[in-house]
Amino acid sequence: MDHGRETASQALHDAKDKAGELAHKTARTIEANPLGILVGGLAVGVIAGALIPRSAREKEVLTPLGKKLGETIRQATQAARETGLRELEEAGLTKDNAKDRARSLFDNVVKAASNAGSAAAKAATNKTTA
Repeated sequence: MDHGRETASQALHDAKDKAGELAHKTARTIEANPLGILVGGLAVGVIAGALIPRSAREKEVLTPLGKKLGETIRQATQAARETGLRELEEAGLTKDNAKDRARSLFDNVVKAASNAGSAAAKAATNKTTA
């Protein structure tokens, strides 16, 4: 009988150790990749939500909440967009300014390429005549 208790005790001890190791490994995984865990959790939630049918009461309660949440998200997105545009304008990065800078950059790249080509041609000409 003592042998059975020892075996059971050892099995319990081993199970506790493995559970502790698994908990630490899980914690390290979460710390190393919290966004991945979040996305995985959301995916599991979406799948579970899609597979479990909604009751009439859930539809009754959740429909207005969904509409309110959607409107809140729309307003938050609009506020973020307006704030971002205002910050960019204050920094001098307007749409027209950005176009002008891009055009100037393109012109400078074309000019540099042209000058490099001319210099290469001149160097080749000087080398063949020398």
